[in-house]
Formats: sequence, C-alpha cells, structure tokens
Amino acid sequence: MQKLTVNAASLVATARARISEVTAAEAIAMAGDCNVVIVDIRDPRERERLGFIPGSVHAPRGMVEFWVDPESPYFKPVFGQEGKRYLFHCASGWRSALTVATLQDMGFEAAHIREGFTGWVAEGGAVEKSEAD
Repeated sequence: MQKLTVNAASLVATARARISEVTAAEAIAMAGDCNVVIVDIRDPRERERLGFIPGSVHAPRGMVEFWVDPESPYFKPVFGQEGKRYLFHCASGWRSALTVATLQDMGFEAAHIREGFTGWVAEGGAVEKSEAD
C-alpha cells in the first residue's frame, strides 16, 4: 500500500483551522432564520436512513463545487441568493469542513456545523424523515 503524505484527519484539521464553524446548538438556534440556508452534503442513503434537518437543501458532496459556481452548467440558484448565510453539514463534520474550505478557496462564504448531523440530533434538533431525493 502506498504511504500517504497527509492523512484525512490532518486535512480536516487544516480546514477547520481556517473556516467558520458553528456548534450544533448554535445551528439549531439559527434554523428558523430565513437568511440561513442549511445545506446537507450527505449521501442520499444517509438522509433516507437517518432523516434530515427540516428545510435543508440537499447538495451531494460530489456536486457542491459545481452547484455553487454561477459559471457552471450545473449551477443551482439556491446558491446565488444575496444576503444568505450558508451552513453546510455532513454526518460528523469532516466532509463539511473539507467542503467549506474548498468553497472558501472559490470565494464562496460559508460555515459548517462542527459536530454534523450527529451533533444536531444529540442536541435535540428537529429531524424529518421520508423525503424523495
């Protein structure tokens, strides 16, 4: 097996050192704000199995960079809204940290939920089930 020069945990730690993070409790308090867009980057099977944050936008991890780029043929207007705060999450905060770091490199301002959906649930955040993605 090829030895990696940087492991995944180091990538996440580097990303977290330079991005905006909110706790799950803070995210729950922000959930009712019409100026906050919560973006779930988990796999559709995770959302189906575990549920999702009510009102969240689903943007699969593999498409996020393309969906936020207005010059991309895959651009989604939800990511072009002026004055919105974008808050990304995955299951535990690793994928969303990497995602937000990449988006920041692109010039797209966003934050992520440090503890992810797992933290959201542990803090008593609302969860919805049965969505056709």
